[in-house]
Amino acid sequence: MADLRIRAGATRSPQRGGGHSAALSLVTLLSALLTCGVRCAESDKPSNIILVLVDDQDVQIGGMVSEFTLEIYSLSFVSFTVTPLCCPSRSSILTGRYPHNHEVRNNSLNGNCSSLQWQKGPEAEAFPTYLNKLKYQTFFSGKYLNQYGSKAAGSVGHIPPGWDQWHALVGNSQYYNYTLSVNGKEEKHGDSYEDDYLTDLILNRSLHFLDDRSPQHPFFLMLSPPACHSPWTAAPQYQKEFKDVQAPRDGSFNKPGKDKHWLLRQPPNPMPNSSITFLDNAYRKRWQTLLSVDDMVEKLVKKLDSIKELNNTYIFYTSDNGYHTGQFSLPIDKRQLYEFDIRIPLMVRGPGIKAKQVLQAPVLNIDLAPTILDIAGVNLSSVNVDGQSFLAQMAPSLRNGTARPYFLVEYTGEGQPTSDPTCPKLGPGVSQCFPDCVCEDAYNNTYACVRTLDSKMNMQYCEFADSESYVEVYNLTSDPHQLENIVKKVDPSILQIMNQRLIKLQSCMSDSCRDYKQK
Repeated sequence: MADLRIRAGATRSPQRGGGHSAALSLVTLLSALLTCGVRCAESDKPSNIILVLVDDQDVQIGGMVSEFTLEIYSLSFVSFTVTPLCCPSRSSILTGRYPHNHEVRNNSLNGNCSSLQWQKGPEAEAFPTYLNKLKYQTFFSGKYLNQYGSKAAGSVGHIPPGWDQWHALVGNSQYYNYTLSVNGKEEKHGDSYEDDYLTDLILNRSLHFLDDRSPQHPFFLMLSPPACHSPWTAAPQYQKEFKDVQAPRDGSFNKPGKDKHWLLRQPPNPMPNSSITFLDNAYRKRWQTLLSVDDMVEKLVKKLDSIKELNNTYIFYTSDNGYHTGQFSLPIDKRQLYEFDIRIPLMVRGPGIKAKQVLQAPVLNIDLAPTILDIAGVNLSSVNVDGQSFLAQMAPSLRNGTARPYFLVEYTGEGQPTSDPTCPKLGPGVSQCFPDCVCEDAYNNTYACVRTLDSKMNMQYCEFADSESYVEVYNLTSDPHQLENIVKKVDPSILQIMNQRLIKLQSCMSDSCRDYKQK
C-alpha cells in the first residue's frame, strides 16, 4: 500500500446550528444512511463488514438522543455491555467472551489489559484471526486496548494476529499528541488539527485503505475513535457548539445512593455546585467530540456508495460502555452496575435488514464477534465464544435464532494501594476520586449481576464481593431509574432463582453461557 501518513483533519467545517437538534446529527445520519430499505442485492463475494466502536457513549442520559423524538430508520437494539469499562469490554468484543473467560479484569496490566497473558491466549483467538483466514482484507485504526503499546505489553512492535493494516493508538484515548503503532512502527503525532486530529486521521486512513483494497476479496474495518472519552477535545469548528446544553436533571440525577453499595453512599448530596459545573462542561464537550464521528460515518458511507460496496456491507455502530454525569451524585465516569453505565448503543445496516426496526430482545457486546463471524460464513460450533449471533434478529430469513432471557454483568474494581495526596482523608483502596474527592471506583467495587429482561420479568440482581456481601435488586418495570433497592421486599424464592442463575453464569464457558433451561 501507498504511504498512509496523510492529513488528519480538514474533513469539513459546516456551521452546526439548531441547538439541541444538532446533537442528533450523529444518530440522524446513522439512521438515514445506515439503512437498507429493501433486501439488498445478493453478491457472489461475501459481505464486507465495518465496526465503528466509539468510546464511552451512553444511551440512557442523552448520549444518543435529547428531548427530541428520534425516528429510527436503521435497525437498533436494546444492547448491553457485559462489563462497564474500556479494556475488559473491548476484550469481550474481540473475543465474544465474558471477562471471567478472557481474564481481562480492568484497565491495568495487572488486570491483564493487553498483557502478555492476553496476547498468548484470548487475543490469538479473537475474531479478526478467523476473518483473515477467510481472505478478508482487515484494517484497524484508533484505540485498541488501554495498555497497548506499553513496554511491558510488547511495545509498538506487537501487532495482534489477523490484521493486514494496523494503525493503533498507544495507550488510552487522546485527540492530539499521541503515538501510533503503524504496522509495528512508531509514529508520533503533535497538535496540528490538519495532520493529527485522531478521529479525522482514522477516517482518512480508512478511505485510503478502501481505495487500495482488492475488489476480489471482502474487507473488514474496525474504526475506534477517541470520542467521546476524556479529555473531550473537539475539532476547532465544533468547540462552540451546544453552549446552552447541560446534563439531564431527571431520573437519578443528584439523588442520594440510598440502600446501595457504600461507594454510592459516599458522595455528598446534594452535589456541590463545583461538581455540577464540572459535569455539565464534560457533558457538552462529549457532544462536541461526537460531531467529528458524525462526519466520519457520513464520509465513510458516501465512500462505500461511490465504490459500489454499500449494499454488500454490514455497518455496526456501538460503544464499549455507557456513562454517567451526576446520576446518584457521582459526577462523571462509568464502572457502575446501573443502566446508564451498562446500556450501550448498537445500530446496524446491511443486506437483508428491513428498515425502521427496534428490536427489544437484549443483545450483548459479546454477541458482536459471533455475529460478524456468522456473516463471514464461519461455522460457529468451531469457535469458542460465550455470546451468540444475532444475525437471525437482523435478517430473519438468513438464520434461525433464539433470544436470551437473562445474562451476566461482571466487574472487578480498581483501587490505589496508597492514599490519593489530593484526597488524603479517603485512605487507600479507592480510585478515580474527582472532582471534589468523590471516588468512582474501589477494590471492593467488585460485583456480578444477573440482568433478566424478557416478557415476564425486567429485573437486576447483583452481589458484591466485599465485607458486607452487599446485594442490590431492582425491578426496572416499576423503577426504571433504579432508585429503590428492593432486596428486603422481593419474594425470597425469586432471590434464590437469581442467585442460582448468577452462580451458573459466573462459571459458564462457551455453550453453557447460552443454556437457559434453568428457570
